[in-house]
Amino acid sequence: MDWNLQTAEPLMAALRAGDVTSTELTEAAIARIERDDKAINAICVPDYDRARTAAREADQARARGEDRPLLGIPVTVKESYNIAGLTTNWGMPQHRDFLPAEDAVQVSRLKAAGAVVLGKTNVPVGLQDIQSFNEIYGTTNNPWDHRRTSGGSSGGSAAALASGFGALSTGSDLAGSLRTPAHFCGIYAHKPTLGLAPTRGMIAPPAPALPVEPDLAVVGPMARTARDLTLLLDVMAGPDPLTLGMAHHLALPPARHERLGDFRVLVLDEHPLIPTGSAVRAGLTRVADALADSGARVERHSPLLPDLAEAATLYAELLFSSQTARFPVEAYEELRTRAAALSADDQSLDAARLRAMVFTHHDWIEANGRRELHRHGWRQFFAEFDAVVCPITPTPAFPHDHHPDPRQRRIDIDGVDYPYFDQLVWAGVATMPGLPATAIPTGLSPEGLPVGVQLIGPMYEDRTPLRLAELLEEKIGGFQAPR
Repeated sequence: MDWNLQTAEPLMAALRAGDVTSTELTEAAIARIERDDKAINAICVPDYDRARTAAREADQARARGEDRPLLGIPVTVKESYNIAGLTTNWGMPQHRDFLPAEDAVQVSRLKAAGAVVLGKTNVPVGLQDIQSFNEIYGTTNNPWDHRRTSGGSSGGSAAALASGFGALSTGSDLAGSLRTPAHFCGIYAHKPTLGLAPTRGMIAPPAPALPVEPDLAVVGPMARTARDLTLLLDVMAGPDPLTLGMAHHLALPPARHERLGDFRVLVLDEHPLIPTGSAVRAGLTRVADALADSGARVERHSPLLPDLAEAATLYAELLFSSQTARFPVEAYEELRTRAAALSADDQSLDAARLRAMVFTHHDWIEANGRRELHRHGWRQFFAEFDAVVCPITPTPAFPHDHHPDPRQRRIDIDGVDYPYFDQLVWAGVATMPGLPATAIPTGLSPEGLPVGVQLIGPMYEDRTPLRLAELLEEKIGGFQAPR
């Protein structure tokens, strides 16, 4: 039997029944990586010796009668998570050999749950791209079409899962970095509510691993089924032991509904600032039809929805002001000169991003206040709806584009070019207010590429979009192995 494309739940059942050992699963995963990863380049830092040891220990623990949530399951970890004894460089050449002293809190949790870590997965430089390539580890290819990107920044993790390299993976998401690779590679991912899963040790080198609460960024699970996302989220969620003041975030309420027909859903297929490509629109239609067919309440418009154009600008401001906050003074001054030259009536996203790069603290406080108004709007929205279904990006996976100046790159939407970073607006719908969002596959484009959508839920109600994802998987199908 090919265990490599089995998902975590049936693997756990097989391990508990004694039908397979962790050592067998781990050897099968390593053999598959060694056979197939030359073409994909998902695993950038293998850790096979320690994986084999962990698998033996898992088998011994099980023989003693122990059981843990992931005992013996082979997994991968995004390169950006510190793992003691392995380099963590975020694809940045100047930190090529950085060795962290201790595991990130999430790696500690994986190991405590009994998972077997096979190694680390590739990322873009500084995690700052919608593709995963860097000069240290090279380019990660999409398992469905090697000429295309697997997405970023968790592109290595998504490609690994689609290729059968481990049953689960961890990623992170600031600008769609969990959801976009899931959509491009045909897998599942969940961006948790902001603050739900601690990020300590998922930090750019050489910074110390402190319990900082990020403003927008989260860490989260990636898998080949919706139920596996919940399994891994339950391992990842809960306060950092160093900041137990967050403990009130732990008890997640149950999903609002257990039947597809009970959900109240708003389906969005248009954004005021960027068109939706036909392949993604078709994926949204498949989900909308499945919901309607099951008796769910499906709406296409609501006056309760916070303004998407304003939200996109606000997201760009919060994202890019934080990204450039530690720039050297000369770079900052150059940006200030460029921002000052903008026309006052230029309200494009490019202009918003440039202005945000030179925000004052006063500017940021004002933007943060507007974010709180949006959060309030979402609370009112989710009193009437249970979820939003919308795109993750406007297109399926695009061809590799390594132009050194991302401002020169373009995204082709049904034959028309748009600024590369404009495709982030859909990621920002959930990121800016800190809402949970589950990425699910919806089938293939006419070209045979995976297409996903995201299910956005109410703050701290992560189990609602996760349950909706499970029910939709039963109705329309889920992960397919690349062919």
